Amino acid sequence: MLVSVLGTGYLGATHAACLAAWGHEVIGVDTDEARTRCLAGGAAPFHEPGLDPLLRNGVGSGRLRFSTRLADAADADVHFVCVGTPQQAGSDAADLAALWTLVRELAPLLRRPCVVVGKSTVPVGTAARLRDHLHEQAPAGTGVELAWNPEFLREGHAVQDTMRPDRLVLGVESGSAFRCLTEVFRDLLGAGVPVVRTDLETAELAKASANVVLAARISLVNLLAEVCERGNGDIADLVEVLRLDPRIGPLPTPGLGYGGGCLPKDSRAFAARAVELGLAESAGLLHEIDRTNLRQRSRTVELACRLVGDPAGARVAVLGAAFKGGSDDLRDSPGLDVALRLRAAGADVRVHDPRALENLRRQHPSLPVATRVEEAVTGAELVLVLTEWPEFAALDPVWLAGLARRPRVLDARLLLDPEKWRAAGWDFHALGRGEG
Repeated sequence: MLVSVLGTGYLGATHAACLAAWGHEVIGVDTDEARTRCLAGGAAPFHEPGLDPLLRNGVGSGRLRFSTRLADAADADVHFVCVGTPQQAGSDAADLAALWTLVRELAPLLRRPCVVVGKSTVPVGTAARLRDHLHEQAPAGTGVELAWNPEFLREGHAVQDTMRPDRLVLGVESGSAFRCLTEVFRDLLGAGVPVVRTDLETAELAKASANVVLAARISLVNLLAEVCERGNGDIADLVEVLRLDPRIGPLPTPGLGYGGGCLPKDSRAFAARAVELGLAESAGLLHEIDRTNLRQRSRTVELACRLVGDPAGARVAVLGAAFKGGSDDLRDSPGLDVALRLRAAGADVRVHDPRALENLRRQHPSLPVATRVEEAVTGAELVLVLTEWPEFAALDPVWLAGLARRPRVLDARLLLDPEKWRAAGWDFHALGRGEG
């Protein structure tokens, strides 16, 4: 089957490589020439474990190619729309400009029966408008159908989440569109992946709703963590108690809160759409979830400033700039936000991250970086652990204690073993743990 992937950012590049691995002939299209050249060379322009080998294999086999010309994809049987839908400037709503530009350019090129499949995260009701536009603008008798297949990728696990997903959601309006998509995903169906066949609107809601629920759970556990701090409790033990309740189950790890290019903007866009649908009062809950999440950053900065006294001139080692471990993505990164706030307060900040330093140098050239952990920690009055990299959990506190000017650490991700670090002479602090 000839498949096009329109938009080859994080989602599209991963999806295209996995489709080729399933044996489809795939063409990825993007307006970014530098990105297209990189992908055509068999490499991803971002860090994602396992993706480069898939790209090399796909390109090398001839099953995967990339282009900047939309017309090159016109004859595909299926078109996956994977363009970004970022947050609008000055608003919580999703910016659908790139999506509409693509569909308007694509419609007149469609001259044979095909299925256009949305994967971008959009407000509910968008798919119906896109469907109507395609039917109006595609050449008469073409037989174009619209479907929706939301993605549930986690950065750092995107290949795994695509090749072995925990569910497959297919929003369709006809049996023919459903049969087409089951052919695209035949390997997943053969492996027993659960499939939910539904309407366009429910499929649109699936990704954003998942992110809203996840955001709510993260903010709730972080509220519990703050109460633990004030009440001299231990959030790690409390989470274990709650996990054993079958009505609750496992909770997210407490800490600095969520960030990245999806969870914050999708939750805000969901709330904005709820307001448009006349649910302003109920959407207030979503606004509080967002505020609770952002408070994690503020209170981490406040605690860091209390620990060093006057932040002006204080040497602070920041371990972690990416918004999460396993990624080099700096978008809406809580750790980077904390580092920038401390630097603005006058602290002498040195940032280390296992993967994100290249992006950090390019996007924040004035922020000092350290290529190694020891370079960041040497002479520090405070060490902040702000991203959950396993490399940080494995650090030797005895070795690091000899490098720091004052062995004092604030673990904002509950990544470190408090007893081990205290035994090594560290003044240990963590979000969600009372000072006892």
